[in-house]
Amino acid sequence: MPEVQMPKLSDTMTEGTLVSWKKKKGDKVSTGEVIAEIETDKATMEWESPEDGTLTEIYVEEGGKVNVGDKIAFIGGEGEEAPKKEEKKEPVKKEEKSEVTTEKKPQAETEKPAPAEKKEKETAPPQEKKKPVEASASPARTEEARVKASPVARRVAAELGVDLASVKGTGPEGRVTETDVRAAAKSVAAVADRSGAKAQPKPAPLIKAGEGARIQLSGMRKIIAQRLVESLGPIPHIYLTIEINAAPLMAAREELKSAGEGADTAKITVNDFVLKAAVQAAVKVPRVNASFDGDAIIQYADVDLGVAVAIENGLLTPVIRAAQNKSLREISEQVKDLASRARNKRMKPEEFQGGTFTVSNLGGMGIDSFSAVINPPQGFILAIGNVTKIPVIDDCDQIVAGHRMSITMSCDHRVIDGALGAEYLKELRHLLENPALLLV
Repeated sequence: MPEVQMPKLSDTMTEGTLVSWKKKKGDKVSTGEVIAEIETDKATMEWESPEDGTLTEIYVEEGGKVNVGDKIAFIGGEGEEAPKKEEKKEPVKKEEKSEVTTEKKPQAETEKPAPAEKKEKETAPPQEKKKPVEASASPARTEEARVKASPVARRVAAELGVDLASVKGTGPEGRVTETDVRAAAKSVAAVADRSGAKAQPKPAPLIKAGEGARIQLSGMRKIIAQRLVESLGPIPHIYLTIEINAAPLMAAREELKSAGEGADTAKITVNDFVLKAAVQAAVKVPRVNASFDGDAIIQYADVDLGVAVAIENGLLTPVIRAAQNKSLREISEQVKDLASRARNKRMKPEEFQGGTFTVSNLGGMGIDSFSAVINPPQGFILAIGNVTKIPVIDDCDQIVAGHRMSITMSCDHRVIDGALGAEYLKELRHLLENPALLLV
């Protein structure tokens, strides 16, 4: 299909921002070739051409926000032109015809003898007969199930809390402009004042003029904020923390290193051991691999492991599917590949959707311990802290240097009780303090 529409690149995406075009109008493109960068509600992703041909027309400029399903470009074959001009002329012709009929009709009817009352009714409403022509444009817009508005109008509407669907557009083809939005906001405020309701004051800026910048939320930051509210609001969190002896884990890591591992990218890290142990513990205690679903608890057959990856201005959780069937080496290689493609905007939507639980590791950033927020509808999330070297008391009651790691499990209390969470953490500790078990 040569007419290209804004794709749905995530399960929660309703609109996307066209960050940049990698091809110009008139360039030849091939299937699978990157032609644009699109910001979804979860990430900024490179978008590949679905067709071979020529990028004949670009309908959305860089920075423009587009609803899912809206056309954004036209990729035509050899000699094929985009139907842009035809689409714009059609409504104009209809209006011209309607105006002609409304003007000619009174002339034709005045030639016939008619009573004075009828003449008044026929000659008076040329303006009234033009109104149905204008009204006919609004059903066309409602049939499209979307509101046509400029990017600036959408931004201002979000800032002022104005519902674009309730704003009548005065721009070309009924497009909502910034002026329309501000006028609608003033009228709402005026109605509120007359009814005695106090309009909510606009929050004062956090910075003074010339002392910084006000940074608008990206689609990703908005969805992160929304998901956090959805999580901490309705989900009753319970937090369980353990401290493990990380000395055997560090010894195993050093042993692999001294054995002459390959390139740095192939090295098995401490985090890889943690991921493998988290999966294996979920296999041993399968009731934690579940989520709440209204009047039931869904227990999953596969362990689909989500791994939190920090990217520019956001966070992604690539998912390792059926991780219980993968070895330590396979998990290590896959998580490195997913993390690399997440940071380079090369992930596919299905690679960061779903997941039965998530592991978030901030130890590499120097964080000793923390509590993470559950990613709904998952049942729990693990927060992994740094491996710290501290004085500890050994089995002989001697003070020696030891390695300790803090792990906090945030549980959905509707799914995982304290005892069940403790059972899982007990198994996790056993695996991490005996890392040889993770190699079989």
